[in-house]
Amino acid sequence: MNPKDLGLVVLVMAIWGINFSMIKLGVSELDPLLIAAARFLFATFPIIFFIRRPAVPWRHLMSYGLVFGTGIWGMASCAITFGLSSGMASVLLQIDVLTTVLVGVLLYRETISRRMGVGIGIALIGVLVAIIYTNGNVTPAGVMFILVSAICWPLAGVIVRRSGTRSPFAFNIWGMLFAPLPLIGLSLLFNGPGVFELTYRQWHAGAWLSVLFQAYPTTLFGYWVWNRMLLKYPMSRMAPLTLLVSVFALASGYLIYGEQLSPAQWVSCSAFLLGVALVLYQGPLPGKGRLPVPVSGER
Repeated sequence: MNPKDLGLVVLVMAIWGINFSMIKLGVSELDPLLIAAARFLFATFPIIFFIRRPAVPWRHLMSYGLVFGTGIWGMASCAITFGLSSGMASVLLQIDVLTTVLVGVLLYRETISRRMGVGIGIALIGVLVAIIYTNGNVTPAGVMFILVSAICWPLAGVIVRRSGTRSPFAFNIWGMLFAPLPLIGLSLLFNGPGVFELTYRQWHAGAWLSVLFQAYPTTLFGYWVWNRMLLKYPMSRMAPLTLLVSVFALASGYLIYGEQLSPAQWVSCSAFLLGVALVLYQGPLPGKGRLPVPVSGER
């Protein structure tokens, strides 16, 4: 990878890491579902008028919008609202690598190599220790929501794969068109119509910064660079770099909010990311039906 491309990728990893702190900035005082809906609304308009719709059935775009918008980022935003620190949210969301392997085994009859098995074992031990030895930065509700988010990551990958799209960036933009409405519907279901007036009255400059950062640097710029790099370099070279997302997220959480890990969590998070790295470094397995491991750095 040439230095210019490497610099761009590291910049995107930094943006995706800081994104977790930006999510926290918005959901600390406002409804997380409406913040997520606003993110996708701004990420979709007006750029969708300049991006040709990919030649795929509408059902794939609609299901992707539901899973990607509500299942992944709606639940991740709720996880932070319910007490999970921004740094720990980024680390625990890496569980999506493990859930992707599980989906590959169940749906595509993949086999798990010894190296992947060791990596999964190390990662699971690491995440359990990080949850048990909390210093207040992990809550049961937060873990529950982030697990739902991690489970939805491979499901989004399945939808993209089955759509057969050859334009992943356009697919992402048009899929996000269907993300805001389910998020708004859930907010109405749980909070009632008064949530709109409350959100309007409480909206502040921090909310604007949160939403616009998530929509433009994180979603539009980040995916544009990431998809360009995937066309130039093999996934096996790109995937390990996404572990930097958690590093930047932990650093930004500390610098912006003073978030800290307990000594046991530092060790366990390092072990967890090492296990994830072992899974990501694994080369392609035989078989046409193999599901590519989507990387949780793709924010």
